[in-house]
Amino acid sequence: MNAPAVRRPMAVHTFTLISFIAASTAPTPLYRLYQAAWHFTPTLLTVIFAVYAFALLAALLFGGRLSDHLGRRPVIAAAIALDIVAMLVFLHADSPAWLIVARTLQGIATGVGMATLAAAILDLDRQHGATINSLAPLIGLGAGALGSTALVVLAPAPLHTVYVVLIGLLALALVLTKTAPETASVRPGALASLRPQVAVPERARPALMAVTPLNVALWMLGGFYLSLMPSLVAKTTHSTSPWIGGIVVTALMLSGAGAVLQGLRHPAIRSLKRGAVMLASGLVLVLAGASLGSGALLIGASVIAGAGFGASFLGAVRSVMPLAEPHERSRLMAAFYIQSYLAFSVPTIAVGAIAQHYGLLTAINLYGCIIIALTVAALAWIGVRAHHVHAPAAP
Repeated sequence: MNAPAVRRPMAVHTFTLISFIAASTAPTPLYRLYQAAWHFTPTLLTVIFAVYAFALLAALLFGGRLSDHLGRRPVIAAAIALDIVAMLVFLHADSPAWLIVARTLQGIATGVGMATLAAAILDLDRQHGATINSLAPLIGLGAGALGSTALVVLAPAPLHTVYVVLIGLLALALVLTKTAPETASVRPGALASLRPQVAVPERARPALMAVTPLNVALWMLGGFYLSLMPSLVAKTTHSTSPWIGGIVVTALMLSGAGAVLQGLRHPAIRSLKRGAVMLASGLVLVLAGASLGSGALLIGASVIAGAGFGASFLGAVRSVMPLAEPHERSRLMAAFYIQSYLAFSVPTIAVGAIAQHYGLLTAINLYGCIIIALTVAALAWIGVRAHHVHAPAAP
C-alpha cells in the first residue's frame, strides 16, 4: 500500500487498540466506589483485578493466532463485540460476582483484540507499527484512568456513565473497522491455531534470563498501580477526591510512554540500566509519599517510576524479541507474556491478602520493598550478563 492508503487504516486500528486498553483500565478509579458500596475486602478487590489478567493471558495463548487463519477484520470485530458485552455487564453489575464476570469477558476480548490489532498494525507498516504497538498500550492505560476519573468527578452516576461512554467508543471502533482493508489471507487451520505454542528459542534464553528479574519487577509495579493505588492514595492523603488517584496512575503510564519514545534512540542495555535505576528511585519516593500523605510527592514519584517502567519494558522487549526468527516470534512472545502477566496478577492478590490482615500501608511498604530489592538485584544481574542484552539502537 502507498502512504495515504496506509494512513487511514493505521489510524483506525490505533484508535481501536487505545480504546481496548482504555476500557481495561477505566474500572481502576471505580474500585474504591465499588468497595465502599458493597463492602468487600482488599483481597476480593485484587481478585477482581487479577482475573482480567488471567483471562487476557489465556486469550493470548489460545486465540492470539486466530486472525492468521480467519482474517484480521472478523476477529477484531468479534473482540470489540465481546468487549461491548463486558461493558454491559459492568453497567448492570450489582455485586462483586458480576464484576468478576465482566472482567473475565473483558480480559478475553482485550487479549484477542490486542494480539490481532498489533498484527494488523504491523501488516500495514512494520517499522512504524512496532513503535505504535509499544506506545498505544501505555497511552490507553493513562487515558482510561484519567478519563474515568474525570467522569467520576464531573458526570452523574459515574458507575454507569463511564461504561456508556466506553460502549460509544467501542461501537465507533466497530463501525470504523468495517471500513479498514483486510491485511491477512484466510487460510485453513483455525482450530489447530487454538493450541497454545510456547517456546523460548535457545539463542534467546540467555537474554530472557538476564531481563527476567527486571521484567517481573516492572509488571509487579503495574499491577499494584492498576489495582490498589487509588485506595492507597485515598487512605494516606485523606482526600475524598478521586483526582489524585487517577492522576497518579496516569502519570505512571504517560511517563512510561515518553520513556519508550526517548529510548528508541538508544541501545537496549542503556534502557534497561536507566529503567532499573528510575524504577527503584521512583518507588522509594512513592513509599515516602504514602508515608507522608503527600499527593504531590506521589504524583512526582509516579512520573519517575513511570519513566523507569517504560524504559525497562522497552529494553526487555528489544533485548529478547530480535533474537527469534519470524516463525519463532509468536511462541517466544507467548512465553514473555506468561512471565509478565503472572507478575502482573499473582503478587497483587498476595498483597491484597496481606492488606486485609495487616493494613494497606503495611502491605504496600512490604510489597514496595520487594520490588525495590528485585530491581536492585536486576541491575546487578544485568551488569553481569550485559553481553546477552546488547541490541542495536533503532535507526
